Amino acid sequence: MTAKIYRPTDMSIITTYRCPMRCKMCDIWNNPTEADREIRPEELEILPRVRFANVTGGEPFVRKDLDRIVAVLFKKSPRVVISTSGWFEDRLVQLAKEFPRIGIRISIEGLSQKNDELRGRQGGFDKGLRTLLTLREMGLKDIGFGCTVSNHNSADMLALYRLSKALGMEFATAAFHNSYYFHKYDNQITNKKEVIGNFEKLIEMQMQEKHPKSWSRAFFNNGLINYIEGNRRMLPCEAGSINFFVDPYGEVYPCNGLEKRLWMESMGNIRRVSAFDEIWNSEQAQRVREKVSCCPKNCWMVGTAAPVMKKYIRHPLQWMIKNKIRSLLHRPLCLERKWCNVGQNPQQGRTE
Repeated sequence: MTAKIYRPTDMSIITTYRCPMRCKMCDIWNNPTEADREIRPEELEILPRVRFANVTGGEPFVRKDLDRIVAVLFKKSPRVVISTSGWFEDRLVQLAKEFPRIGIRISIEGLSQKNDELRGRQGGFDKGLRTLLTLREMGLKDIGFGCTVSNHNSADMLALYRLSKALGMEFATAAFHNSYYFHKYDNQITNKKEVIGNFEKLIEMQMQEKHPKSWSRAFFNNGLINYIEGNRRMLPCEAGSINFFVDPYGEVYPCNGLEKRLWMESMGNIRRVSAFDEIWNSEQAQRVREKVSCCPKNCWMVGTAAPVMKKYIRHPLQWMIKNKIRSLLHRPLCLERKWCNVGQNPQQGRTE
């Protein structure tokens, strides 16, 4: 019996692999795309309607036609968020004037010295913070920091969280991963005790906040601790079933965590079909979903974690309610990392 095919709720568009940064944990910049081969705005018209669309890179703002890409995506989704280094200040501010509903997450990996060291360009922190302050003055609501925790910047993560809270901005986290997308296979957190301890402090602070969105992020951060510890994901990966990525050449992948040494297959290419359903409902897409169902990796990135947190909301909700009560009673949080059986393939995440 063929498994039910769900409509996607989330999509990420990798607009380019060109990037002005020289990040230590990502080698995209050393493997750039050719501008004339990158997907064009009109080619994105084929994409389906979803709840959320992320625009990423490389650095999306190297694209001179980014405004046209955003215009297409706003026809496909009510919420569009761009992940950016913030390096191109003027272009970013101009786009925000044109699309005041746009979401912006500027990647900042620490305070000034640490950020510029990790991202390989002097002045990146200043540009990013200055741009965020400008966007706030313009009245944009969906803006904030995005911090990827690697070795030795988790203490700065806590400072950035406090700064974002003082400024009334969003704060998103990640831990570094290895994949074809990052062109990295040697990222490894070696000072686990320190990093996990700082994530636990962040979770405690987020659970003290009043907004449920912060509690949800606390659950996500507990999943990052689980990932750093090397455990199986707390919730299953359903990449390619409720979300997808489109790369700069039009290939549709289930996620951006694939590694060729394990497996890596495209679901199809938007340049070779007349309707997106030809890809989504194809035998090839189903083969990819079957690969995902028994994928040995245990990535915990927001692109694939957020959709299943919403789909299987009962599990995050129970965790949030329990720990919010404990926070209000000034009791230690219960940060168990429980693998939730929701009927997924038991082989998923097993590396032996």
